[in-house]
Amino acid sequence: MNNTYITSYFPLFSISLFSLAFAMKAEKALLSFFKEIGVYKGLLEFFTETSIKLVMLLVLAGCFFMGLAVLKLMADTINELSLLFFSADSTGESLIKAKKGSIIYFIGSIISLFCIFHSMVLIGTFVLTALVYFIYFVNAASASLSFTGIVFIIFFQVLTWAFLLTTLVFFCLKLYNMVLKNLPI
Repeated sequence: MNNTYITSYFPLFSISLFSLAFAMKAEKALLSFFKEIGVYKGLLEFFTETSIKLVMLLVLAGCFFMGLAVLKLMADTINELSLLFFSADSTGESLIKAKKGSIIYFIGSIISLFCIFHSMVLIGTFVLTALVYFIYFVNAASASLSFTGIVFIIFFQVLTWAFLLTTLVFFCLKLYNMVLKNLPI
């Protein structure tokens, strides 16, 4: 049985598992922060410990799921734009080959569940998974690319992600400075 759509659910599972791993780590950090500032005791007066942890896990997993889904949408758009600009493939074979690489993210998301005890290892697993997929994507698309096309796809991807990340950091710092400016200190 050779079905093209057999791996179509991998992105959903990958995003869900990465979200769960990040949410579990963030929940531990948030609970220790709440205990440190004394909010946790107040919460225990109204809710059970299990319900607090469950609600926090679900809310954090939902937030991480939305963020990772946005990243996947952006990554798919950037990948397809880079193929549109630099690939000689007009039938979409490179894109079909690249979509099979979703198993890389699926394996990375399973590994991430074992890395929730160390933040840097968890983030490193996500980044390493993305880099392995990027190498796979360039390799899968290279059949329909010249050498300059490969170089331009790499530059296009790196520059686009760098621009998006820089813009995000800039606006976060701008928002942070605006909040600090409006505090009555």
